[in-house]
Amino acid sequence: MTSSSQAGDPDTKSVRVAVSLAAVPRSGGWFQTQTARRLGFGYVLLAPAALYVALLVAVPFLFSLYLALSDASVGEQVAGFVGLENFKSALEMDTFWIALRNSVVFFVAAAILKSILGTTLAFLLLQNFRGKKIVRALVVIPFTLPIAISVLGWKWMYDSQFSVFNWVLSRMGLIGAYGTDGWPVWLGDPHLALIACVIVNVWRTFPFSAIVLLAGFTSVPNEVLDAAKVDGCSFLQRFHNIVVPMIFPILMVGFLFDTVFTLSDLSVVYILTQGGPGNATQVLPVLAYQIGIQAGNLGRGAAIALFLVPLLAPAMFIFLRNLKRREY
Repeated sequence: MTSSSQAGDPDTKSVRVAVSLAAVPRSGGWFQTQTARRLGFGYVLLAPAALYVALLVAVPFLFSLYLALSDASVGEQVAGFVGLENFKSALEMDTFWIALRNSVVFFVAAAILKSILGTTLAFLLLQNFRGKKIVRALVVIPFTLPIAISVLGWKWMYDSQFSVFNWVLSRMGLIGAYGTDGWPVWLGDPHLALIACVIVNVWRTFPFSAIVLLAGFTSVPNEVLDAAKVDGCSFLQRFHNIVVPMIFPILMVGFLFDTVFTLSDLSVVYILTQGGPGNATQVLPVLAYQIGIQAGNLGRGAAIALFLVPLLAPAMFIFLRNLKRREY
């Protein structure tokens, strides 16, 4: 009797119902778990970077794509859709193909020189010598100076009458005196103008390559290098088999940034030559600026600028794919 009365007790039933309700998971309970909170905190930290990319990369890219598909111009307030007409018109321009060829040559030559100079400078900065900190500070000056100021200084050094380079070469007896046939006109000779632009670009940006490499070299443990020395590995063997694999992600990221900086370099070529003489230094960014801004044809200028994307996309794909393979 006692057990049956307890089983039918209303208080006991209410306790059982409360226990069963507590066992049922509440709706939205996953969002209150520790995993959800960690993911939410991570997204909050990534939000500023995502917003930055969206505002400064995605929005301008979409707007340039809109201009490239329209007949937008400076004199018209309303733009109409023209499809791929601007891209077709750009491909029919002889100047476009010259600019495309010069852009590829400009990038390849600058990349080779910056790789050699950046690696050499990084190894030199790893050595112990007096004034090491001062030298490291001076190295980054070309990369931190305003572009217009530094390039104008180079333009004066390339001047046909007051060139510092020609004066030094003349004093060394490598070229003739002023006014002779051997006096090079750096920015007026079609064969020398592009070389002069490449030199300025390399001077400005190879410290960035050196800094990236230096950061990678300093992250390699000395114990690993000392063990390789004991095993009889030469300097090149240690660099190729130990250093490069360990700092490969840093190298790829640095080279990716350098690729973007080089292919999109407008200021150096425009200030020095404005694409001349005779389109000898014409590159895609300068041509897009001249047609889109100076000539007022915004649609065609945007289309020419977007041709940089096919040049950058394969490099980005290869670099990011290699980085992903290294993770496994």
